[in-house]
Amino acid sequence: MSIQSSNIGYPRIGENREWKKVLEKFWSKELTEAQFYVEMEQFRLNNLRKQQEKGINLIPIGDFSYYDHVLDTAVMFGLIPTRFKDEETGVLQTYFDIARGNKGKVASEMTKWFNTNYHFIVPELHNAKPYLRENRLLAMFNEAKDKLGINGKPVIVGPVTLLSLSKGYEDSERAEILAALVPLYIEVFQQLKAAGAEWIQIDEPILVKDIQEGILAEVKEVYGQFTANVPEVNFILQTYFESIEAYEEIIQLPVQAIGLDFVHGKETNLEKISKYGFPEDKILFAGIIDGRNIWKASLLEKAKLVEKLVEAVGEDRLVLQPSCSLLHVPVTLKSEKELDESIKDALSFADEKLDEITLLTKFFNGEVTLAELEKYDEAIERVKNSEYRNVTKVHEAIAKLDQYSSKRVSSKERKEIQENRFNLPLLPTTTIGSFPQTKEVRKERLKWRKGELSNEAYEQYIQAEIKRWIDIQEDLGLDVLVHGEFERTDMVEYFGEKMEGVAISKFGWVQSYGSRCVKPPIIYGDVHCIEPMTVKEAVYAQSLTDKPVKGMLTGPVTIINWSFVRDDISRTEVLNHVALAIREEVEALEANGIAMIQVDEAALREGLPLKEAKTKVYLEAAVYAFRIATSSVKDETQIHTHMCYSNFDDIIEAIDELDADVISIETSRSHGELIDSFEKYKYEKGIGLGVYDIHSPRVPSLEELTLNIARALAVLDERQFWVNPDCGLKTRGETETVAALEIMVEATKLYREKLINKVLN
Repeated sequence: MSIQSSNIGYPRIGENREWKKVLEKFWSKELTEAQFYVEMEQFRLNNLRKQQEKGINLIPIGDFSYYDHVLDTAVMFGLIPTRFKDEETGVLQTYFDIARGNKGKVASEMTKWFNTNYHFIVPELHNAKPYLRENRLLAMFNEAKDKLGINGKPVIVGPVTLLSLSKGYEDSERAEILAALVPLYIEVFQQLKAAGAEWIQIDEPILVKDIQEGILAEVKEVYGQFTANVPEVNFILQTYFESIEAYEEIIQLPVQAIGLDFVHGKETNLEKISKYGFPEDKILFAGIIDGRNIWKASLLEKAKLVEKLVEAVGEDRLVLQPSCSLLHVPVTLKSEKELDESIKDALSFADEKLDEITLLTKFFNGEVTLAELEKYDEAIERVKNSEYRNVTKVHEAIAKLDQYSSKRVSSKERKEIQENRFNLPLLPTTTIGSFPQTKEVRKERLKWRKGELSNEAYEQYIQAEIKRWIDIQEDLGLDVLVHGEFERTDMVEYFGEKMEGVAISKFGWVQSYGSRCVKPPIIYGDVHCIEPMTVKEAVYAQSLTDKPVKGMLTGPVTIINWSFVRDDISRTEVLNHVALAIREEVEALEANGIAMIQVDEAALREGLPLKEAKTKVYLEAAVYAFRIATSSVKDETQIHTHMCYSNFDDIIEAIDELDADVISIETSRSHGELIDSFEKYKYEKGIGLGVYDIHSPRVPSLEELTLNIARALAVLDERQFWVNPDCGLKTRGETETVAALEIMVEATKLYREKLINKVLN
């Protein structure tokens, strides 16, 4: 038997986001449900066909989704939130209602998939009574087999990970819920076996975290039942994103194969195999190609890694694959006609990563020569030695980094100075930054990019939009305004376009949540700025009003965490490059009269290492970079920041250490649970806990917003609390945006009156 190839998962969105367009047409009722299913089937089959043509031996089935793979698993097992169970909207509509909300019913919480920028829908298990609604894997397995002749590898989120990522149940209920789920998984597997499935991939990434003894006991019990009840099927216990914990126990589980990450968990996983060996009755699915970054792999280096693995387990027990699902990278490089060729030649998207897997597999099976691997690696060496990575200005700045200020005077002193400067009312109202990017805005930007609109005409259009929304904000009665970010495509992509050492692809889309896709910038060189990036728009907006207008920047940590980062130097060094560039922009805004500057760190927590032992180093680097970027301003200049979709309990001290004067945090979908963090930790700076969810196409009620404000003020001082939506409003429609903000301002005014009356009485 020779070495085989496998894939863990493939991007859903299509080469040009065709998947997204079909989703949104269905949501807007431009497609019937029957038409939707036909379109989605074609995407699914096309994805499988591409992997088949590339010669991948084990092709994943069931990684395709209409929205999110965790939601798929929960709905398949009847884990539908109670508030949606009485709906008569049909299976598909209920699925989307859970993700997006409907008829005044709040959508399920959304949070980050481990330490990636992909969001999953958090299953709610309150009063859970799981049952098998439909075996979606069976339908897709049969489809692939009948229409493409592919005997695929069904993929499913494992029960231990599913339960660990869910909410709405007590610890004492966990065993009961798991006991109800396991027979349903077994039923799914038995049906797949009867249909001819030979391999089944069960994803348990929870096993790379610092797992407790109870989790390990669950895993042993669950997989014992799987093997006992579904014999003659090869189960792959798949992990990724890090090295596994409890290696000695995990490798003894009664499964036929174990998938390990040899990119992000390389050294530890290799060390454990060397120290403890690998069972002779199991196959190792080795994740050797980075599924989360877009740089070409050095196939010579990967060949050395594979040689070590062959020595440890043997050729006949080794399968080569990416380190994780390719969901986290763009689909293909073939459409990228505008990237600098020297950069493009060093890149590898999903399709190219499958080519890398195939090349290595063929090399070890004697079908590709060493010279071909050497030829492949030449592009990597060229970009390493390019002028892009040898910018004197950046290297000199990094060499004297310790000479830059990273501290301001105490926050209490600053607060008094800023209160005197701004004279804001109690519970000041604001928004997070962006306003709706309408079809008209996108159309004008596209015309400008194509050269059909002059720079002057485009600038006039943007200024007109800024003025229109400054007027709207004034009419609404908001206290602190924003310019709306109409000139920006994405909060990171925009800055990537403005910075040197960063490239923007044309079709390098990656799914973030639902139909929302982003194009992560490609940090290929030494990052620096040549001219101001945001000053013109901010100054124009401020000239239109006497109220403060926030300058809007994306922070260095978020730029790094939402970009594809060069891999020849440490991420911390690249982070400091970006921090110095943002520092220059902060200083330019302040010098031009912008008195409030928001430096968003939406992605601070998602970069948190999965191993607790690595957390301190990451947070120290993140805090330092933010402070380098923001600490050179005057005391009267107010620094804001924003974070979204996170549980902050474990990093609340680091958030405090950022030393921002005001922080806004998403909390609406988590139903105020974030407030618990501030019951346990005394946070004294300004803070806005988002009072309504902007990711659902609904307008909140006055009662809902009043309740959310009251809930926050139960643990926060009214003199530090700001009222705002939980995130930017770019994806919302104008009518619903104005209506929601109108209610938010009204709820705030009512609460101000209540507080004033309380003082008077």
